[in-house]
Amino acid sequence: MEILEPSVQMWLSFGLIAVGIFFYVLDKYPMELVSLGIIVALLLLFHFMPLHGEDDKVLINTRSLLEGLADPALISILALLVVGHGIVETGALDSPVKILIRLSSTYPVAVIVLSLLVVMFISAFLNNTPVVVIFIPIMITLAENLGKSPSIYLMPLSFVAILGGMTTLIGSSTNLLVSESLRTIGGIELGFFDFAIPGIFLAFIGFLYVLFIAPYILPKDRTASNKDTQITGKQFIVQIDLAEGNSLIGHKAVAGMFPILSGLTVQMIRRGTKSFLPPFDDISLEKGDQLILAATRKELTDKIAKEHLLLSDVKGHSEDDSKKTDREDQVPYRGQKLVEVVIMQESKLAGRTLAQSGFSLPGGCKILGIQRRSRMIRTTINDIKLESNDTLLALGNQQEIQSLRLNNDVLMLEWSAKEIPIIADMWKSMFIFMSVVFLASTGILPIAISSLLGAFAMIVSGCLSVKKATSAIDRNIFLLIGAALAMGTSLQATGGASYIAMHMVTLLNGASPTVILSAFFLLIAFMTNILSNNATAVLFTPIAINMAHEINIDPFIFVTTVIFAANCSFATPMGYKTNLLVFGPGNYKFTDFIKVGVPLILVLWISYTFFAPWYYDL
Repeated sequence: MEILEPSVQMWLSFGLIAVGIFFYVLDKYPMELVSLGIIVALLLLFHFMPLHGEDDKVLINTRSLLEGLADPALISILALLVVGHGIVETGALDSPVKILIRLSSTYPVAVIVLSLLVVMFISAFLNNTPVVVIFIPIMITLAENLGKSPSIYLMPLSFVAILGGMTTLIGSSTNLLVSESLRTIGGIELGFFDFAIPGIFLAFIGFLYVLFIAPYILPKDRTASNKDTQITGKQFIVQIDLAEGNSLIGHKAVAGMFPILSGLTVQMIRRGTKSFLPPFDDISLEKGDQLILAATRKELTDKIAKEHLLLSDVKGHSEDDSKKTDREDQVPYRGQKLVEVVIMQESKLAGRTLAQSGFSLPGGCKILGIQRRSRMIRTTINDIKLESNDTLLALGNQQEIQSLRLNNDVLMLEWSAKEIPIIADMWKSMFIFMSVVFLASTGILPIAISSLLGAFAMIVSGCLSVKKATSAIDRNIFLLIGAALAMGTSLQATGGASYIAMHMVTLLNGASPTVILSAFFLLIAFMTNILSNNATAVLFTPIAINMAHEINIDPFIFVTTVIFAANCSFATPMGYKTNLLVFGPGNYKFTDFIKVGVPLILVLWISYTFFAPWYYDL
């Protein structure tokens, strides 16, 4: 192997990389700006100080530095983000999630363990960020059922997602980047399950730590601070008028409740001048009945998505509206969003009944339900007088919701605007996702092609709009990976990777391959918590290949070590995106991650040190 003599360009590359790492850690400037600055600095360096080989050929140029922005691994990562977003947006994971919550009242501890296992398994095949987003409110609900602080369960949630991601090729963007670097530099391609066995071993060890050791270290007195999770139990009052042909007519109460309305609380039935209050014994629903229901937004969304008739029957949404949209689209609520608004002080709506307001808000959004904190409502929704601070659940299209932002009578809760999931789209998104996994895992298509095909299918099938698909793409990832690959290219071309590899081998002169591999793992695990895991992986992959050549070991062994070590982002909240996701809801401190994450890294390092020599026959 040719080792280039240390050059000015190599030392300047080291300097630029060090400066880049410093600004990443400083976290004072946007990550996109720092990444772009690194790319520009490297372009300027090698433009004004070109590096020539022995045959006077330019070793690194503008094209080679910018190739990372069109790298197949980067494209795969961005496409998989779109596919994962499609799974979340269509509600494909809602059903198993509801089952877990239902079981939690009887078997809370078992459900928590099962939830963590499910997250770890799903994260092996799906971008773990949306998975963690889905499970954060679930874990908080489970914690409340157990009377525990959510902080005990949210950090383990992030950690098991990271552990699951290190078991397959598509489990983490880090894995894909390392695979692409290995293919480009070493001419070796990683298969879908090539490193699954050591990955599963480490995931198992890590899971045991999370289950039996972490709870004793985690803070037990923190309360949830995430606004999205605080409103999970908030109930809205909704009225359904049973017109002729309604599917609810004829259903009889069983044990005082209506099975068909599971998840919804029937507070009152108005029949002419009579009112029936719970429990409802021997009552069958009849034409003309008015049902006053209390339900969480989640339950209402599920009913609207799964029972099309319900939407046209909810007071505030006219049958004409449904017919109109049905002619335009076979799904009457496609493109419709549920949004929450608060009645402002001095609002013109205050003092008016919902009937007087026409069950609509300024701009055209239909009012479906009302939530009032001060008291329970037991009257028809028509007669309810609006008050300041009432929260209304409304339905509208994008244009109608946009008009709410400009209205002074109501305050729209920005985070609350969510589209109603389409059941047909749910099955389509699941089929697309499973197809991507199948095509990539069997080798029928490269991961770059299968993931792009999946992203394209999500849009064409209607599971995602173009706007939603593009919103799933994280520009931080795009520029960060572009900068990391440019830094990796400069290290390789200037001989910097070889220089580090040689000096590390010299430092460990006479040590066995096991010791070198172990030290390499620990070094990367340390760096990945300072720099991003993706940047660390790309920077150390060429170094790993060169080190393997130096001690005459299969590069595959060192490269998989990079994958496992770079995924050990447990010691800082900024080490991994899922850590940042749980940081707020768990009300954690920076030191909490150090206390829990560092021992986990050490456990994985020791486990790998003993497992790798046996498995790889070193």
